[in-house]
Amino acid sequence: MSETTRPELPPKYYLENFRYVLDFVRKLYLPLLTPPELDFLDMFDRLSEDAQCLFVRFSNRRGAFFKVNSLSYAELSDIPASLTELLTQGFAENLSEQHAPRAGEVIDLFSKPELLLLSQVLMPAVPPPKNIRKPDLVRWLLHEFSFEELLTAMQSGEPVIKVCYEVEVMMMKFLFFGNRHDGMTEFVVRDLGYVRYQSFQEENFSVRFETRKDVEDRLMLSLTAETFYELKEEVPPEEIYDWFMNWQGGLVGELSEVALPSYRRLVLRIGAWLERKKMPEQALTVYQLTSDAPSRERRARLLHRIGELEEALALCDEMIQSPQNADERFLGLDYREKIVNKKKRVIRQTTLALKAADAVEIAVSYRHQVEKGVIDYYLEQGYAAIFSENEPWRALFGLVFWDIIYDTNVRAIHHPLQRVPSDFFLPDFFTKREKLLRQRLVELSSAEAFESLIVKTYLDKLGTTNVLVAWYEGLLEAVLVLTSYIKPEQLHLILMEMALNLRENTRGFPDLLVWKDDFYSLVEVKSPTDHLSSQQLNWLHFFEQINVRSKVLRVDWIPEMEEKTSE
Repeated sequence: MSETTRPELPPKYYLENFRYVLDFVRKLYLPLLTPPELDFLDMFDRLSEDAQCLFVRFSNRRGAFFKVNSLSYAELSDIPASLTELLTQGFAENLSEQHAPRAGEVIDLFSKPELLLLSQVLMPAVPPPKNIRKPDLVRWLLHEFSFEELLTAMQSGEPVIKVCYEVEVMMMKFLFFGNRHDGMTEFVVRDLGYVRYQSFQEENFSVRFETRKDVEDRLMLSLTAETFYELKEEVPPEEIYDWFMNWQGGLVGELSEVALPSYRRLVLRIGAWLERKKMPEQALTVYQLTSDAPSRERRARLLHRIGELEEALALCDEMIQSPQNADERFLGLDYREKIVNKKKRVIRQTTLALKAADAVEIAVSYRHQVEKGVIDYYLEQGYAAIFSENEPWRALFGLVFWDIIYDTNVRAIHHPLQRVPSDFFLPDFFTKREKLLRQRLVELSSAEAFESLIVKTYLDKLGTTNVLVAWYEGLLEAVLVLTSYIKPEQLHLILMEMALNLRENTRGFPDLLVWKDDFYSLVEVKSPTDHLSSQQLNWLHFFEQINVRSKVLRVDWIPEMEEKTSE
């Protein structure tokens, strides 16, 4: 859709969207709402339309404080009257001494020139230099003056108000979206046609949260993660470690099941961050709070580093026997050999595979587009070749299983703007859908059946958002080349392998598909400075097991022909 044909939003579109969110939450989560949340819903309904609009304008902006004289919205005819209504009904309040704990937010509301004028009022004899940076000016004001002094000076100029019901509004949006990073702009993206969402029947949405504990635990994890990202920019690593372990120790009872994936991700992020800050023992302690990958891998490395060899070996054995992903599978083998044979350096499985690969000479002018160089090499040999790394395979899965991915009966679709099922990257995805997935593959017993379903889904869903399908020119053709050369029974095995772990197994596919007549091969291209990843080697091994032709091809650079001739 071109810019000139995009729809024009109605003046009060944001109010309509906000009301939709509130009504949606009422419908799905009314039994879980607290008295203050119910009071907010009731009081909001009693506001006039323009007052509702002004409140939603406030709530959709970053921050809770606003300069009154700066308010300007064309669709609101009498902003002072609407603001008075909000103040009277408790949806806003004037700036006062009770806001001292948020002094930084209030001061940051003003521009640098405005703060320089404020400083002249407060300290006319010795004002700060005009070339001072705004962050430094804010810090100086907060250090030199009490909030009462700042408040008095500010009140002599432009009035400031604070929007109320912050917690309740946050909860409404959290219940709707299920997270803290999505927001009301998702509606705008949809309404302007930037994203075409999958269509669902309203009555088929399922609740993401069954209990109030589900809600509060998941929200707590989201807020704790946000706190970590703020602290790590300002606070020493030792203090952040203490903060996190105190928070961890303060958890009462077991976390709700719906909050556990967020908890595990937070643990892994903090552990990795502590490693980067050269705090291995603290990182090890944090990693021990989860067994999710890459926890075992990182713990094995750290235990080996501090001399705890038996524990490190036990983790390697665990990873070898039951790997969660390709990194665990190959690192367990590599690291076990390193520990047992007391080697300072072990040649990795990925390195051995790369060294054993065939090589081809490509002009050095392709050094910044090595795959393109190999494609041109094959074209000169009379072969056809396309890029096949990840995207065609992901699209194959998305097109073949589209309706199963977004099946509302699985209870993983919770609102109309959802791009990814809530269980997509969890083991639940496979366990809940295994029967449906296998039944679909039974129906796809021939290349013609694959092509028919893929083309139909492609045409029906063209442009609709799907977590696995990137709509680019040539995508359909690339997918159909895969299905025309790889046997249906092999495609079945590949697709089921992907379904087992969509987070890991939708990446690492070979760079190219090369074919000529009845011959084809999937080719992983590696330049002289590139490395083979564990996931890439994992797919190459899998393809070998199911007799899909694939290989690694090393590239050796050669000078251009003109250079060789001149020499």
